[in-house]
Amino acid sequence: MSSKPSVIVALSGGVDSAVAALLLRDQGHDVQCVHMTNWEDDGYCNAARDFQDARRVCRELGVPLHRVNFTREYAEQVFAHFLEELGRGRTPNPDVLCNREIKFGVLGSWARRLGGDLLATGHHARLETAGDETRLYKGRDANKDQTYFLHAVDGADLRDVVFPIGNMDKNQVRALAKAARLPVADKKDSTGICFIGERPFSDFLKRYLPEAPGPIMTLDGTILGKHDGLAFYTLGQRQGLGIGGVRGHVEKPWYVAEKRHDSNELIVVQDHDHDRLAHDYVRTGNAHWINSAPADLRAGGTLRCTAKVRYRQTDRSCTVSAAENGRLDVEFDVPERAVTPGQYIVFYEGDRCLGGATITASERRCANNASR
Repeated sequence: MSSKPSVIVALSGGVDSAVAALLLRDQGHDVQCVHMTNWEDDGYCNAARDFQDARRVCRELGVPLHRVNFTREYAEQVFAHFLEELGRGRTPNPDVLCNREIKFGVLGSWARRLGGDLLATGHHARLETAGDETRLYKGRDANKDQTYFLHAVDGADLRDVVFPIGNMDKNQVRALAKAARLPVADKKDSTGICFIGERPFSDFLKRYLPEAPGPIMTLDGTILGKHDGLAFYTLGQRQGLGIGGVRGHVEKPWYVAEKRHDSNELIVVQDHDHDRLAHDYVRTGNAHWINSAPADLRAGGTLRCTAKVRYRQTDRSCTVSAAENGRLDVEFDVPERAVTPGQYIVFYEGDRCLGGATITASERRCANNASR
């Protein structure tokens, strides 16, 4: 029997988690894999295909595979919040809650009951121990780094977690998979939210949210069309507005610049870099710090750091101030485009992910700043 810790590997059916299992097996760990079902396959979410891919991987590796169904937990702890936020006119990101509540919450508890010493996933991220803290750092592959989606997980819940591919880039991952003849070596990376898949986003949401039509308007009040309900649109959105050529306006795309909930108006502008889409001030909800809040904020001062307001965005310099009840005020040195309520702002100190918060409001305060 191996003297190394036993590891439960969350096997999605993709190449990243498959290589994570491969590496741990080759290091001599007692490896068992588990495949989660969080959403019933309805033709758009490829749950059945992913499970079969996971089976093929485990057969090749010679390790056992368990299958668990967390659809009820996902519906209650993630999807319900997703719909609630949309109903409030925000644009939520359920992948963040999925990591906190399901992968490192429900699944973490299940793995411990199975007898695993460690839980492993195929996330592109790194963990380091400093005293009593487990700290989260960006993965080596900057284009695949997933700390944005992990920022809401407590450091304590990461203590018995390993990210075996965190120090690898994607090309290395695929090369290892091919060398080991894993059946998912060339499988395309999944994108977007599982339960939405490749289906039209608006059509999916209309199964759960009522339509509330209203006018699509320019800043000067010209009505250009009709929207289906503010919940179905997000700031900066270009596609799906149904606005053709408009007399008196140049032939350029239109973008959502504002959602006026009191009057049910969707405000659009014609420039991708329009001032109304450039925000340098952000107000957040309660902040979540992976470990403790930064010392500067605890002392009542401000924190100079970097932040991003969407996945794969370049980190931007900002100043963070503590507001009431654990909330934050954030001022970017240079305005960011379409900072969207309901999304997350995530804070970094170099490569270390400190934590983040839900964006509740954004605006342009400094007219002299040029947007990126």
